[in-house]
Amino acid sequence: MSAFLIVDTQIENPEAYEDYKKLAKPIAEKYGGQYRARGGAMEVLESDLWTPTRMVIIEFPDMDAARAFVDSEEYAPVKPMRRDNARCTLLILDGA
Repeated sequence: MSAFLIVDTQIENPEAYEDYKKLAKPIAEKYGGQYRARGGAMEVLESDLWTPTRMVIIEFPDMDAARAFVDSEEYAPVKPMRRDNARCTLLILDGA
């Protein structure tokens, strides 16, 4: 069953964040990740719990693959680039 890595990102340093995106994408793809949305146009219909900023959705084959990407040795040096240049909420959602 698919799993989705969902990230809400408020970019604080756009130039440095571009470097992060270039490095993270091939690593996610190595673990079976397919980008389904990456900061596209968004229409928030209700926001009782949170107001999203910039959404990224990556589909993985399953929860284990998504977690393997996030915890991978390849992503470890790239992850701080995201944290240093953006504020994020990141979650893995099991698909139905």
